[in-house]
Amino acid sequence: MCHWGRLDRKTGVCRMRLGVIADDFTGATDIASFLVENGMSTVQINGVPEADYQVSADAVVISLKSRSCPAKAAVADSLSALAWLQAQGCQQFYFKYCSTFDSTAQGNIGPVTDALMDALNQQQTIICPALPVNGRTVYQGYLFVMGQLLSESGMRHHPVTPMTDSNLLRLMNAQARGHSGLINNTVMDQGVDAVKSQLRMLKEEGVRYVVLDTLSEAHLLTQAEAVRDMVLVTGGSGLAIGLARQWMKGVKHQSLATLAGTPQGKLCVVLSGSCSTMTNQQVARYIQQAPSQSIDVAHCLKEPESYAKALCIWVMENISGPLAPLLYATSEPEVLQKIQQQWGATVASEAVEHLFGALARRLQQQGVQRFIVAGGETSGIVAQSLGIQAFHIGPAISPGVPWVKSTDHPISLALKSGNFGDENFFARAQTEFAV
Repeated sequence: MCHWGRLDRKTGVCRMRLGVIADDFTGATDIASFLVENGMSTVQINGVPEADYQVSADAVVISLKSRSCPAKAAVADSLSALAWLQAQGCQQFYFKYCSTFDSTAQGNIGPVTDALMDALNQQQTIICPALPVNGRTVYQGYLFVMGQLLSESGMRHHPVTPMTDSNLLRLMNAQARGHSGLINNTVMDQGVDAVKSQLRMLKEEGVRYVVLDTLSEAHLLTQAEAVRDMVLVTGGSGLAIGLARQWMKGVKHQSLATLAGTPQGKLCVVLSGSCSTMTNQQVARYIQQAPSQSIDVAHCLKEPESYAKALCIWVMENISGPLAPLLYATSEPEVLQKIQQQWGATVASEAVEHLFGALARRLQQQGVQRFIVAGGETSGIVAQSLGIQAFHIGPAISPGVPWVKSTDHPISLALKSGNFGDENFFARAQTEFAV
């Protein structure tokens, strides 16, 4: 569906307004959810599509697996995504990363941002990971998670990107080429014109990356209006709330945006690979509500195919109850550390991912059409294993977590970033969206 009527006269295809390059799978779904909620019809594509692949939507989100891969690969994939979006006539570009800025001094946010700026010939962009509705705020350039400094939150134990610094200016300066500046909350409270003026002043001073203090959704709306004409913006999903509203001003029938992604199918399974603090709480809650079984890493390594077959049988034996069965590799930090010490972090992680992929394929063959998945890596491998290239984004279960429906398969998925959702997320995803 194309709302704004800008058709390419040669192809008859609507040109998109906003193109998002997301550095992981659930992060892509997160921002797509906010775009749809605020009126933009949105399609999410898994990986960079072929040159002749066409989409008719207000916004397209390309999900990459570039958060923790080598920086050179992250840059190459991001530039490929940008080239495809440019070929579609996209008008504004958005580099989306996690609201906890999962990127150390060796991380990829800086190099990718620089590469995109160079390709688009831009001298300035913004850094805005904030998502106040999920407890991610920025004050005086420091990132907070549920009122705690990022470096004092559960993210300090992240197995791949342990966040030991909360200062976004220092984090960005350590991994990017240019210099960072700040627009603080005092300026933000003064409104759009004050923010625009500060952006111009910082640009004249040679500031390449501008960190935006963000304490509320009102700040996000102010920021979005101030950067409405900026060619490239970067951040978490929060800024998308205001940008979508800016793009869709005066457009009728915005409520239709979620219809294409309404979930379908009855048979459902819950797969959890995240080890985040919130996912641990969600798993602990759900174990009390539904049939559940933990994943054994040793079996994943020694007998992956037979183990996937056995787990598939167990799921189908337990799938007819009021709530779907759960399979989980989620564990507390201490347990995760022991697993990594015994098997090696990469080996253990890849074995579990391979298992979830093989299991998803088997369950699809058994008629399962709804998959609730926790964790970015797990979500990516499940979608890839199911052969899903693109989704329509549907109604939100929690802020940043929508149901999505494959554009070419009868499959619906709820793909959850580790720390998103409340403790009862897994059950609510089913009971509030029953067929």
